[in-house]
Amino acid sequence: MRRLSILAAAAVLALIAPAPVRAADDTITVVSGSFPTAYFEVLGDVAEHEGFYKDQHLTVTINFAGNPSVAVQAVAAGKGDIGSIGLEPIIQGYEKGVRMVAFLARDPHLQQVLGVLDNSPIHTLADFKGTTIGELTLGQPGEIYTSVMLAGAGLKKSDYSFAPIGNGAQAIQALVTGKVAGAAFPYPELRIYEVSANLKFRWFREPIIADDSDVGYIATPATLAAKGDALKRFSRAIVQAAIFCRVNPDQAAKDFVMSSGMKVTDEAIAHEATLLRNSMELLPAYNPMSKRIGELPVRNMRVLTKFMADNGLTTSVVPASAIVTDQFIDYANDFDHKAFIAKAKAVH
Repeated sequence: MRRLSILAAAAVLALIAPAPVRAADDTITVVSGSFPTAYFEVLGDVAEHEGFYKDQHLTVTINFAGNPSVAVQAVAAGKGDIGSIGLEPIIQGYEKGVRMVAFLARDPHLQQVLGVLDNSPIHTLADFKGTTIGELTLGQPGEIYTSVMLAGAGLKKSDYSFAPIGNGAQAIQALVTGKVAGAAFPYPELRIYEVSANLKFRWFREPIIADDSDVGYIATPATLAAKGDALKRFSRAIVQAAIFCRVNPDQAAKDFVMSSGMKVTDEAIAHEATLLRNSMELLPAYNPMSKRIGELPVRNMRVLTKFMADNGLTTSVVPASAIVTDQFIDYANDFDHKAFIAKAKAVH
């Protein structure tokens, strides 16, 4: 899998000839709103290394924008066929005339949580009174979700404050030294900290939308129409990759390390395998026998879009049926899961 940043892609592609593509292959470009080392990129890495894209006659290239809004803009401008992002930007973009449709979930749950260290004296939301809460940067969606949760516990906005603490080592330092009482973060980041820094978190979720996925794969309506056959095959490859991660995390971790740019060592592979085992609920095949893996139910999206409107993230309720579709889910899951699981377990 070729991995390029959005800014570097044009320059690099101008210097190298495209890789030969079999006549039967369809080409797809995915623009990720994250970075190559983000844990959920393991889905594409496994699909590539284990031959699931090849089985579906696909050649897939991934470019990294490092920001969901940039990824949405790139896909809207025709610089990619698929976006791999959080869904809030496409919900908010709808009111500005940006039309995107999510067709496959990357995580079955809401990403945003309010996390505290396991040894924290905070055990209820009311305990956040008088504290400072960390977030990646000010104004993240998690800030709104956290404020709603705290309001439900009787706290006013003057009872607490938010502070940007960045990501990685500086965020961990802010948490373990007590600079902040907790983190309004996407919970995959907290799972990473648990493994990389030997921490343990407890977290609070907004109960109204806790089980509503807000991250997935998106495309424009035009791409859905023009490349629908390729997208349904892409969806099957990702579903198979998600199952593979669930039943063979050691090999999935190796695929991820090989693609991410990290140095390939036994220690790196073991680290990523531990992260995968600890994070299975973050991937769409937590139940590998389900025939609805990757589904983004319209009923759940209605709850999320209403929540966003009720809390000022949009000015009106965006119609859920305009931003999600399940048109590829049947095809994506139309294979013998039991036989596939047995085969995946045997890969070493």
